[in-house]
Amino acid sequence: MKIKILYLMVCLSFVISACGQSAVPSASTGAAQATLLIMTHDSFAASKSVISDFESANNVKVQFLASGDAGTALNKAILSKDNPFADVFYGVDNTFLSRALTEDIFQPYASPLLADIPDEYKLDPQNRALPVDWGDVCLNYDQVYFSQHNVQPPQTLEDLLKPEYKNMLIVENPATSSPGLAFLLATIGHFGTDKYLGYWQGLVANNVLVVNDWETAYYTNFSRWGGDRPIVVSYNSSPAFEVIGSTTPVSEPETGVITSDGSCFRQIEFVGILRGAKNLDLAKKWVDFMLSTTFQEDMPGQMYVFPVNRNAKLNDTFQKFLVIPAHPAYISPDDIAANREAWINAWTDTVLH
Repeated sequence: MKIKILYLMVCLSFVISACGQSAVPSASTGAAQATLLIMTHDSFAASKSVISDFESANNVKVQFLASGDAGTALNKAILSKDNPFADVFYGVDNTFLSRALTEDIFQPYASPLLADIPDEYKLDPQNRALPVDWGDVCLNYDQVYFSQHNVQPPQTLEDLLKPEYKNMLIVENPATSSPGLAFLLATIGHFGTDKYLGYWQGLVANNVLVVNDWETAYYTNFSRWGGDRPIVVSYNSSPAFEVIGSTTPVSEPETGVITSDGSCFRQIEFVGILRGAKNLDLAKKWVDFMLSTTFQEDMPGQMYVFPVNRNAKLNDTFQKFLVIPAHPAYISPDDIAANREAWINAWTDTVLH
């Protein structure tokens, strides 16, 4: 009964979101203008001009259905898979990919743009979920804090167990936060399933601070923004964005990134055409568009993630300040799917109890 009620709630939310979407005549062509519905996570963003270019080129109105964080959005897609309310779903990442594929919510589509994407990002050989972007979750540190306190910043995960870094680290809860889960996976990939909990016990002994979300960790507790902790789980893109997003001219970022082997976890996000999509041809065109250089070059400034298309170019600030780890930690999507909840529960028992 609870599942039926949840399904009806999901249905109702999408019906309300889609209300008023009936096809209307196009002023320029006189032809009926279709509406393409795209489910996304809440962090999706794109420039209005970029979306307008796609709409004009294809005589379509694109409507985005923001559906919660990546896990919540996937749950909604699964609950409505027999009668999908959208044509396309963007935002499932490699931590949830296997679940999406097991539930068979996507139909295969081998976009011609896949030829421009390196194989390392292609995690579904059947092309049901196509890679769109990547980003690395890494430890960031406040360079000013360490300079003022005459302490060397940590360089590895192991360094965080040293007494000189006691009371310095903030992490996000992996049960409630995507970067928190990614960092937990980094520790599992780096230390192994038999030793990662011992590492976390060491962090607890060094008084690690756990908060529920990235915004709280970064903008409340991180010393760079007025908090008292100089090390935070964030992204390898954070220093570049500090320069780009500063309200006053900044020539150098005040944060650094730890990128030693196994200290970061690479998130890859995917797009797929939902089975039963009502606008299949337009859905294919949208997937092609997301993989094109036009959309790919817009992403970094909108969603803080980076292009998978090898032909897409980053602006000069990203090229100067983006630090890319040579060897991020790796766990296969199948292993994540099989063990994610058990790992989170074990972490909770170790760190929070």
